[in-house]
Amino acid sequence: MPRAPLSRRRSARRGRRPGDSVTDGSVLVLNRFYQAVTITSVRNAFTLFYKGHAVAVEPDFRTYGWEDWCDIPPQAGDDTIATPLMTIRIPRVVLLPHYEQVPRQEVRFTRKNIYFRDRERCQYCGRRFAPRDLNLDHVVPLSRGGKSTWENVVCCCVACNHRKGNRLAHEAHMTLVRRPAKPRWNPLMRLILSGGAHESWRSFLDAAYWNVELERE
Repeated sequence: MPRAPLSRRRSARRGRRPGDSVTDGSVLVLNRFYQAVTITSVRNAFTLFYKGHAVAVEPDFRTYGWEDWCDIPPQAGDDTIATPLMTIRIPRVVLLPHYEQVPRQEVRFTRKNIYFRDRERCQYCGRRFAPRDLNLDHVVPLSRGGKSTWENVVCCCVACNHRKGNRLAHEAHMTLVRRPAKPRWNPLMRLILSGGAHESWRSFLDAAYWNVELERE
């Protein structure tokens, strides 16, 4: 891939500072088969793009190298990064031409993903809390044979966690808001369902995940 003129390369480096919010935005990353594999920051996407490791992808599946992308005039409403010599559109989707791994479908069993599954609501009192005010509760306590699995761990507020203690819910006269289950969504859905998806991503995301999961909520 031809390298940009020195003045252009320098100006691209002198764009918005790393602390600026626009560079902390999200970019969808595709493998060579146009499958969504992860989400990265604008800063990382630009690094891959500038070094020739990625190409920008438009919703109509057209791809652009760095030189061609820099020559596209920004349109009204486009997110951009301004440099002393030019204004560059922020690509919201990039493709890795040499990356063949398929997307990871398994959702990791983590505290953050449990909080996300339960929408940061205590599964006993039903109230919503900030993550710092939440705990995890084993529906069937470990001391009574319970396991640390999706089906036995729920988001719980501190007060309800103390109230339930080392008992089953009915023994503490408490009721689960919803029976816990392992999520079926693709890991990318975590950001999508939280409102973090860019409109241009829709062309590249699995329609089944997009429709079924949003309708379920």
